[in-house]
Amino acid sequence: MRRLVAFVLSGALVLVACSNSGDPAEVQGSGGGGVGGLGSGGISGGGAAGSDQAGSGGDATAVTLCNGHEQLCLRRYDEVAFAATHNAHAAAESGFPPANANHRSPIAEQLEDGVRALLLDVYEEGGETRLCHGPCALGSVPHRDTLLSIRKFLEENDHDVVSLLYEDYVGAAVIESDFVATDLVSYVYAHDGGQWPTLQEMHDMGQRLVVAAQSAGPPPAWLHNLWDIAFDTPYSFNSPAEFTCDLNRGESTHQLFLLNHWVGTALGLPDPASAADVNGEAILGMRAAECRTQTGHIPNFVAVDFYEQGDLFKVVDTLNGL
Repeated sequence: MRRLVAFVLSGALVLVACSNSGDPAEVQGSGGGGVGGLGSGGISGGGAAGSDQAGSGGDATAVTLCNGHEQLCLRRYDEVAFAATHNAHAAAESGFPPANANHRSPIAEQLEDGVRALLLDVYEEGGETRLCHGPCALGSVPHRDTLLSIRKFLEENDHDVVSLLYEDYVGAAVIESDFVATDLVSYVYAHDGGQWPTLQEMHDMGQRLVVAAQSAGPPPAWLHNLWDIAFDTPYSFNSPAEFTCDLNRGESTHQLFLLNHWVGTALGLPDPASAADVNGEAILGMRAAECRTQTGHIPNFVAVDFYEQGDLFKVVDTLNGL
């Protein structure tokens, strides 16, 4: 005599006909031999970091997520919007005082939260490169320690692309030395001026870090001059009413667009009290859409203060059509 036992394996209903001894005699699955729930249009991620995988054993379907989304894998770098943090290093939890901090969380946590572009101010202080906001005596973190945090993130998230935009007060050779010392140089991408690669192609090349500086430029080839490849909006505002999409630096024909979106106090200090409104969808989302229409270019780097407040990630997803 046989009895039927039903159980679920990887989302599929399976019926097993067992004899009195309990040995399986026949197996029938309800899912047509496969595991349902995932389409076949995804790019195989091989189970690596940055991919979600369903199934077990030899019957598996993997979906690769580039910067958190399957849809972004086949888009060129210049077609993607990235959440960005202004003075990313100037975080209260990294020791910056309230009057000088632009965020609460340090860079490692920003990356975990979804930030993918970091605006950094690099100085040389006491024979060491440091990231400061104004005078380094008010607060600073070692540049190399920050690069090690970024390298760790890239190692653990192998389908994520990150960008570093420097306000640089040191020479190109100094920046290059720190990248070599931390072995972050093995991740950098050097753009040749042609068409940008897709995020998936950057993964395949193992070059998932774009680096640009406001003053320095190549050599090395991977240290791009920011205003040779990008343009931006003004950045000194005291209220949302002052926001514009006007051209500030660079040329509007360049391939990348930096949207500077923050307000300061009357003294020019970071203003956490206004951040929830300034970063909210009603203000940030409307301005990002308006600037996209006015410039004809997706804002690639949506840079804010106090990214923890408001709707930065929601606005970036909307820009990306997600």
